[in-house]
Amino acid sequence: MITLSFLQHYWWFIISLLGALFVFLMFVQGGQSLLYTLGCTADGRELIASALGRKWELTFTTLVTFGGAFFASFPLFYSTSFGGAYYVWFAILFVFVIQAVAYEYRRKPANLFGERTFNAFLIINGLLGPLLSGIAVGTFFTGANFTVDRSNMVLLGGDMIISRWMSPWHGLEAVADYRNVCLGVAVVLLSQLLALHFFINNIDDEGIRRRASRRSVPTALLFLCFFSVFVASILLSTGYGYDPATGVVSAVKDKYLKNFIDMPAVAAVFLVGVVAVLCGIVLGAKRSRRAVWFSGAGSILAVLGLLLCAGWNDTCYYPSLSDPASSLTIADSSSSEFTLKAMGVVSLFIPVVVAYIWYVWRALTKPITVCDLDSDGH
Repeated sequence: MITLSFLQHYWWFIISLLGALFVFLMFVQGGQSLLYTLGCTADGRELIASALGRKWELTFTTLVTFGGAFFASFPLFYSTSFGGAYYVWFAILFVFVIQAVAYEYRRKPANLFGERTFNAFLIINGLLGPLLSGIAVGTFFTGANFTVDRSNMVLLGGDMIISRWMSPWHGLEAVADYRNVCLGVAVVLLSQLLALHFFINNIDDEGIRRRASRRSVPTALLFLCFFSVFVASILLSTGYGYDPATGVVSAVKDKYLKNFIDMPAVAAVFLVGVVAVLCGIVLGAKRSRRAVWFSGAGSILAVLGLLLCAGWNDTCYYPSLSDPASSLTIADSSSSEFTLKAMGVVSLFIPVVVAYIWYVWRALTKPITVCDLDSDGH
């Protein structure tokens, strides 16, 4: 029998999977941030932009799908975070909007601002997109300043306020926690590492491939440093759990470490992902075209494991720093059982979306050369 608890866990898995896919697809952002670093000539920069231009829509589509799924399955998080930490979310939205504008107009004849302006937009998106996204996701573990009055959820009419944000910075205060910053920087470096492996696989230019392979090693070392600091600090920090029978929230020492111990399958997914990323790093240093498949699959698995650890095993996936009792869990922030069941039917089409992404990827995997620039529609 399909219970409400099963549906809540199922939809957290779907959210986590979409988030993991989004992190992988941010190699587009990572590549944009390296536009002038790897593209030493005009043709080199155009090769990089054209290779990324074939894939950027997949990242944008996954972000929109992730946000929509989160809104439909866990609306209380959506209203609390998006309604309170709106400075951060508006900033994320803005940098993705200017990315779309840049790809549309950067090569238009006689565009008003010039190609260099739109290249700057791509670089801004390439750096701030992953950084802000990583900082926002970090608050799933470190918490945020909000309160929730659940008694207002049953009242109808009037101006009933369910959630209140307790900081005038409306989400920007997250940068004051070094763990959030470490995760944000780690996501930037991971996106760049994935981009370097992607260029080795997808650009048929010896100079770019050589520079990408050479740069991948220091990028990988920096990523491992920041990612290790974040993971270690989270595993050894106090988290918040709840009693599924009473809903009472309490602080739990080493909560996320205990989650991995209590859920060995999730821990295995995370560890396999980390090992795969390490294999991709070694292959990238050897300039192997297979590097992106290992680092890409590994990043998906590692992020999936982390996000499952944040929400499963009776864990508060959005702790409240102002009032721990207001912390959000998958049990008390989800949609109704009917809504989750109806959405469960819709989720059966997710394999179709994944198949579409795979089809588009495979259709555009031929390594691009300078000769392709004039005929490339992107």
